[in-house]
Order: sequence, then structure tokens, then C-alpha cells
Amino acid sequence: MAASSTIVCFGEMLIDFVPDTARVSLAESQGFLKAPGGAPANVACSIAKLGGSAAFIGKVGKDEFGYMLADILKKNGVNAEGVLFDEHARTALAFVTLKKDGEREFMFYRNPSADMLLKESELNMDLIKKAKIFHYGSISLITEPCRSAHMAAMKAAKQAGVLLSYDPNVRLPLWPSAEAARQGIKSIWNEADFIKVSDDEVEFLTQKSPDNEDAVKSLWHDGLKLMVVTDGEKGCRYYTKNFKGKVPGYSVKAIDTTGAGDSFVGSLLVSMSKDSSIFTDEAKLKQALAFSNACGAICTTKKGAIPALPSVCDAQSLMSGSK
Repeated sequence: MAASSTIVCFGEMLIDFVPDTARVSLAESQGFLKAPGGAPANVACSIAKLGGSAAFIGKVGKDEFGYMLADILKKNGVNAEGVLFDEHARTALAFVTLKKDGEREFMFYRNPSADMLLKESELNMDLIKKAKIFHYGSISLITEPCRSAHMAAMKAAKQAGVLLSYDPNVRLPLWPSAEAARQGIKSIWNEADFIKVSDDEVEFLTQKSPDNEDAVKSLWHDGLKLMVVTDGEKGCRYYTKNFKGKVPGYSVKAIDTTGAGDSFVGSLLVSMSKDSSIFTDEAKLKQALAFSNACGAICTTKKGAIPALPSVCDAQSLMSGSK
């Protein structure tokens, strides 16, 4: 193949500390398990685990946790050439508690953390320009110098004809205010070729019910090839220039929703990188989305994000009902 099929994921990688007992608050928890996290890194690992080609670009601390994270990327088959180590700042930490329904609460330690200090001059531009897809979130937009690095990376990718993929992954505690989050997330909205948002994010961004079709449509822009709204266990809705619809989810016993959205996105990006006709062929798109729904569902049945990421076999067996 002349063109690269690599999907480059850009942004934060951090350590999630998860209570070793389910369904307790951070204060009540006696012990914590450390789990690698950070949405763009989770997506990169998801892609690699499904047999796709993935690279990660981001900064961690020059510390034990930073080395551990770089090692996890490599062990999961992700190209880590774009990973940088900061001498002065620590790897970001997040304490995550799982409530009764498997949903999460976050407490972050980032003041500042290494991922926020990535500079434009440190970017591996070669890796970015050669990518098939460049995927990112919004956490890298919150503070300088990382914001400028993000904008420069996006611009270089766009100019090189790389497909831009955006999953905002709203994390309100990291933004100065809800309004700042809305504005920051929307500031790069119209650059993306593909956007994935959750039903909660639709509600947050539009301040209307995610069931309101007009609210969802207000997020569409004409440069988009595809927008997907994930509706948790209900499945997802898809919107393209020519068609829209929904694909039902899979019913599983959810223990921990961490990484489910990243697993969904990673698998969809693998499908896109293999066959760009999914943007125009509705039957193919529905097939790809059903596979992504299965990947997201499986991810909720185990603790943590990266350890819970499914293989192609796992997803296919859920889809064929053999689990």
C-alpha cells in the first residue's frame, strides 16, 4: 500500500486510580488499583487490539508512571515514537470512582501535568502527516502550550489530506467553567471530518434533550462525513450528508463504563481506515457501527479501560450471540 493506514491519536495519557472495591466513594475506598487511561491513548490501544495500525502522540512525566505508560502502549502494539517525557512535570493522575450503576466520578491531579506542557516544536509532524486518520479530544485544548500544539497538529494533518476525527470527551472538572468548556469544545468543531458525541455530551453542548433531533442536527456541519451519537446500552445514532438512522446496542452486565466510548471509537476508526466507503454505503456503515457497539459493550463488562478492550473475536462472539 502506498498510503499509510496508521491512525494517530493525540492528547493525554494518564493513570486512573480506581477503588479496589466497587461502588464506594473515593473517601470510603480502602485501596486503589492503578489503571492506564486517557481517552486518546485508550483509543490507540483499542485500534491496535483490533488489528489496526495505531500511533500515540503526547507527553508524560519523566517518572515511573510515565515510563510505565509508554511501556503499556508498546506492549499493546501502539507506535510510541511520538511519546515525550517532561523533566519538570509529573504524569497526570485521576482518581475515578464507580457509582452503583457503573457510572464514574473523577478527581484530577494536573497542576500542571506533563501532557499540558507539550509544545508545537516537539510534535512528530512526520508521523502526523503520514497518518490516514488523526484522532483527538478536547482536553488538549484547555491550556497552553498544549492547545497551540493541538491546533498546529490538526492544521498539518488537514493540509496533508488526513481525515480528522474528534471525540470531545467532556471532562467538566478540568475546564475553568461549563461555558469555557462549551466554547473550547466548539472552537474546533467545524474542522472535523468525523465527530462522535455521547447523548450526555449532546445535552451539555446544546443545553437541550439528546432525544431532541433538532438539538442533534444543530451539531452537524457541512464539512462532516459522519457524526455519531452514542446512547449507552441503547446503541447509537448516525448522521451523514445523505442518510441517518440508528443501530441497536447489546445488552451486557456493565461493571465499569470506563473506556467503552474509546473502544467504540477505536473500532469505528479501524473500519474507516480499511474502507472509506462506509461514509456513503449505509449498509456497510451499519455493520461497522454494530461491531463498534459490541466493542463498547464488552468494554463495560470488565474493570479499567485498556485491560477491558475487546479483540475482534470477543466482539464477533457477542454479535453472534454465543456469549
